[in-house]
Amino acid sequence: MAIQQPAYGKTQISLALEASIHVGLAILLAAACFLILRPFIPLVSWGIIIAVAAYPAVKKLQLALGGRGVLAAILFTVALLAVLIVPVVLLAETLVEGVQTLVAYFREGRLLIPPPPAGVETWPLIGAPLSNLWSLASKDLTEAIRSFAPQIKALVPGVLSASAGLGLTVLQFALSIVVAGVLLGNAEAAYKVTCALADRFFGDKGREIQQLIGSTIRSVTTGILGVALIQTILAGLGFLVAGLPGAGLWAAAFLVAAVLQIGALALSPP
Repeated sequence: MAIQQPAYGKTQISLALEASIHVGLAILLAAACFLILRPFIPLVSWGIIIAVAAYPAVKKLQLALGGRGVLAAILFTVALLAVLIVPVVLLAETLVEGVQTLVAYFREGRLLIPPPPAGVETWPLIGAPLSNLWSLASKDLTEAIRSFAPQIKALVPGVLSASAGLGLTVLQFALSIVVAGVLLGNAEAAYKVTCALADRFFGDKGREIQQLIGSTIRSVTTGILGVALIQTILAGLGFLVAGLPGAGLWAAAFLVAAVLQIGALALSPP
């Protein structure tokens, strides 16, 4: 004779199964939301960092404008976007014009390369190959380029990828500035939200930890800007000593790259 399972056991199994389904759906929903929002996480994070670092300056600007916080946030956003975008656009135009000039000179046969100095051959490791390549380019530039065609073809994808990455970084930082402007325009509401989150996560020490996080962000940002400014001053002096055309423009682009932590700039003057 079959033993019947108690009714309360079936109820518990049904509740456990239903709870498991709900938890699984919640996990799938959270994973889907994370995958959708993952590209925007760095953008929003940078926006929060910029807003926290710039809040004291924007607050002073707000007081100077008679307490109009939205106007102060708009002016800050426009000014910061101009500082970022204008040097990049001007530099891109300069590079395009320089490349077009080099291509025109090359097609017309006016691109002449002087022979290498006598001391180049004595350089360690690279002296002899560099001297041979330089001599070949000074005699027949077309043949020199043809001899290195495979290396140039292999280098082109990397250059295009680096250019795309640089453009994406500038675009991401520009959008982060917009996010920072929105946060600064709603500074009071954003402050209440951060206070609530800090109190929920850290309890009684929430406000203290919140102030510590803000002070740390401002200190690190000040350090990055200070180092970038020192690097730009030294680079600008080097550009002037080397006689680089458009030294001021290159220095501005160098400052943007130093602040964004992009890395070394490849300088190719027109």
